[in-house]
Amino acid sequence: MKKNIAVIAGDGIGPEVTNQAIKVLNAVAEHYGHDFNYSFCLMGAVAIDATGKALPDETITTCLESDAILFGAVGHPKYDNDPNVKVRPEQGLLAIRKVLQLYCNIRPLSIYPSLAHLSPIKEDLLQGVDMVVYRELTGGIYFGEKHTSGDGFNATDTCNYSVAEIDRIAHLAFKNAQIRRKKLTLIDKAHVMETSRLWRKVVQEIATQYPDVTVDYMFVDNAAMQIIVNPKQFDVILTENMFGDIISHEASALNGSLGLVPSASVGNITALFEPIHGSYPQAAGKDIANPIGSILSAAMMLDYFQLHEEARRVREAVSWTLNNKFVTKDIDPINFYFTSTLGELIADYVGHRITDEVNHENIELRKSTVI
Repeated sequence: MKKNIAVIAGDGIGPEVTNQAIKVLNAVAEHYGHDFNYSFCLMGAVAIDATGKALPDETITTCLESDAILFGAVGHPKYDNDPNVKVRPEQGLLAIRKVLQLYCNIRPLSIYPSLAHLSPIKEDLLQGVDMVVYRELTGGIYFGEKHTSGDGFNATDTCNYSVAEIDRIAHLAFKNAQIRRKKLTLIDKAHVMETSRLWRKVVQEIATQYPDVTVDYMFVDNAAMQIIVNPKQFDVILTENMFGDIISHEASALNGSLGLVPSASVGNITALFEPIHGSYPQAAGKDIANPIGSILSAAMMLDYFQLHEEARRVREAVSWTLNNKFVTKDIDPINFYFTSTLGELIADYVGHRITDEVNHENIELRKSTVI
């Protein structure tokens, strides 16, 4: 199979973790006989510095001409700390979602038993946790009309949703629930927000088309608590943009590190795959960032290409590294391995260049030899 992949490494640790995902994709291509061609693009702070735009026109063109997009992260302190800046790195991310019509963000979360001790909640509450968040990505308050009064004492952000926007993501979430545990939870604030009442009305109507899926409705404040006290009750979570942003990040803390969680943003034209963490500028260039979220995002890309066996192999490789304590500094601040080492290990496992047998005495930092 031949695929053209646009690569937007972005800012901070984005290039480092994205490079490891590319290593793994190259191992997949070599072992399974595929041809992945990469086109590298700018977005975020690096794009502003080079072009004055957070999302250059050339990047949009390349993405539209590609089969999928592999993305790292955007953000830089010199923009975050200046409230007067007119062009910000994050504007590029919002813009690419809108331009490419990436309306559905999918964030799966499962627990690795070998890392359960790192979770901020009790290990017995983590047993059986396996959920996926379907977050609407191009509507709501993030894209609503914004206004600040002339005197600077009042500001307004408008939240708006249409039936069509809710309908298209709801169907995707219901279809996924059908092949999982057949349960969907709509998270909203329907007792106080008109947009949430519209969400609930549309989902109730759509639910009649999926009689095999059980539907629950939960206010977002209660959901935030339930994810902590009883996370295994959730299967597929469906929610609007801002609630989904907050809830999915809260859920990601259950497995002990933000660096482990992948995501996919899909639409009618193409799809973008990225780890859910930010640019983490404090770690940039130190080879200590966790690349697993990016590598698992690449696995989601392989599923998008219908390369399910290849995706399964990547996930198996990730589990193998974690089970054998090949982890980055965020997981183990004392006995850790470098970002590049994990990329090499996972790529070697995918390519069948190493086996399940590990002699830990022969492991050296920055080397992937495990014989």
